[in-house]
Amino acid sequence: MVWVRGMDEVPMAVSHYEKGMLGITVQSVGTTTEAMCSMQEGDTLGLRGYYGNGFALEDKSALLVGGGLGMAPLHYLHSCLVKGGCHPTVCVGARTKDDMILLDGFTESKLVVATDDGSLGVCGTVLDAMKDVKLEQFERIYCCGPEKMMAKVHALCKECGVLSRAEFSVQRYFKCATGVCGACCLDPDGIRVCKEGPVLSGEVLDRAEFGHYRRDSSGCKVMI
Repeated sequence: MVWVRGMDEVPMAVSHYEKGMLGITVQSVGTTTEAMCSMQEGDTLGLRGYYGNGFALEDKSALLVGGGLGMAPLHYLHSCLVKGGCHPTVCVGARTKDDMILLDGFTESKLVVATDDGSLGVCGTVLDAMKDVKLEQFERIYCCGPEKMMAKVHALCKECGVLSRAEFSVQRYFKCATGVCGACCLDPDGIRVCKEGPVLSGEVLDRAEFGHYRRDSSGCKVMI
């Protein structure tokens, strides 16, 4: 959880870890992240965590599927996998070439890129980047990005019978981030994304609200 003084705190994933220093990748989408993007060297942030769980590392064969800012945590995951001797296949998508981030961090693996406007790589979504990828050949499938995109990847994994191998990083509204308040719970089982997640298996998400709706800060349903 990252806190800006005098403002809110937001859940963030680590995108870099080098020489004992961790890094986050920020997109300006609200007042708090806008303030982060305006910071100068020497300004300070508040941090608390780590919370929840992460991806289960696989040292054999792995597929990374990312969209938009979801590429940030996959960037760190990729570096961990490579250090462990695994060189995964990576399929990533973004709206345009200018929206594509951190591509230089995936050069040690097979990389397939897709953009909505065709300005880089395949023209289409990340699912178009996955067209020639056989999901059954991977021991582990990791996915992070917009939930609508992840829901489509989830459906594809289910169709191919590999949900048990797939892990998805789920985003929900956090308040306490320690499993007490229940703001981030998934229907119908009450899974706490901050505690049991944010990384959840495809099988667990198959019976949840995932891909259908989420709840805002007041607890009201927002369709995805």
